[in-house]
Amino acid sequence: SYGFITCGGIMIGYICSAITDFVVTFADDSDIINLHGWSQGSFSGTSWSNIGVAAVIGELGNFYIFLSKPIGAYQLGEGYAQSMGVNIKFFRVALILLSSILSACVTAFAGPISFVGIAVPFLTRKAFGTARPLIIIPGTFFAGAVFCMLCDLIARMVLAPTELNISTVTSILGAPI
Repeated sequence: SYGFITCGGIMIGYICSAITDFVVTFADDSDIINLHGWSQGSFSGTSWSNIGVAAVIGELGNFYIFLSKPIGAYQLGEGYAQSMGVNIKFFRVALILLSSILSACVTAFAGPISFVGIAVPFLTRKAFGTARPLIIIPGTFFAGAVFCMLCDLIARMVLAPTELNISTVTSILGAPI
């Protein structure tokens, strides 16, 4: 089962890569440069209108507050969550959709930024010393924003006037974690 899922993921990755290569073949040079910059992750192309759209979509993160009790129950196992009245099928769909929308929003404006989703929640959980969703989720949002701001500052200033991609800095800082 795990091998089938892995092969499916690899297959979808190659299909998406082929579609991207096809689109790049017919794109203007300036669009190719923008795509390259986006694919490395950067906040430099972000405008206030982008921030407004991201803020509106980011408000969906408030729904995590409504899911905090089911998340806490789910951490103790599906059987426990179900006995506490959590509709497991609905919960999974809601959690996946909410997480996907928030991740897609950040990726659309800043590109794929490495290790933020892996390192920051781990560090936040260690810093607060708890796994309670009502504490960890807002803490992770805040810590992720601070981590990205610091990495962006480092990316812009270390080799000024040349700007590093933020993903380079987050990888260097996040990979050891």
